[in-house]
Amino acid sequence: MVLFRGDVKCRSLQRRTSISVILPSDNLHFLQDTEEIVPQPYKTLYLLHGLYGSDDIFLANTSIQKFAEDHGIAIVIPCGENSFYVDNEKAHAYYGEYVGQELLDITRNIFPLSDKREDTFIAGFSMGGYGAIRNGLKYFQNFSKIGMISAALITDEIINYSDSSNVLRSREFYESVFGNLSDVKNSDKDPKYLIENCPDVPDIYMACGVDDFLFEKNADFYDFLKYKNIDATFVEAPGEHTWEFCDKYIKEFIETLSL
Repeated sequence: MVLFRGDVKCRSLQRRTSISVILPSDNLHFLQDTEEIVPQPYKTLYLLHGLYGSDDIFLANTSIQKFAEDHGIAIVIPCGENSFYVDNEKAHAYYGEYVGQELLDITRNIFPLSDKREDTFIAGFSMGGYGAIRNGLKYFQNFSKIGMISAALITDEIINYSDSSNVLRSREFYESVFGNLSDVKNSDKDPKYLIENCPDVPDIYMACGVDDFLFEKNADFYDFLKYKNIDATFVEAPGEHTWEFCDKYIKEFIETLSL
């Protein structure tokens, strides 16, 4: 297994930013009817961290390296700051464009990653779960599966937030991320709007603990998917908004990628 941690320069953010990349053991196959061994490009999971995180946080808090090795899947973890992986035009911080397209281009040029949609997946935990569904749908042509672990599906209610002392309920914080909160609904920052306007919805996997403060929001989104006749998997399991829960269900999602 190879673990790469370093910086890449990206146009979308107009600066350098850090990434972590996990490559499992050599992905080699015999050509049929010959003795020649050829490398095969890796299936790849682009994995998005949550609020207050960075590209190294999954390495510190989950068994993600072992999962990658066990299932022969490359994993790319970008640093998303506290961006919710949306495009902030005023700051020229196009995090959606970055994780939805440019990061794929950058990493495929450096590492032996497949460029096929069926081999490319996006997932995330908490804020990263929102980023996965938002960008998995907006850039649907790039991703065949979306994984949402304890996803921060908050766009229906952030317009009502007002507590400036708590960043999780701070209207000012969310305005700095999403812009005018009145414009979020029915925009490309609204996952329900994206579902209704996506011509080819990727497979969706959701997991959320029944004691998680985000559980009702995840259950509501799953009900919306069923109403729209979108096939999706939703795992309702004991647990809270913890790394233990994330570790278990990121592994379960990865297991579906090697089927």
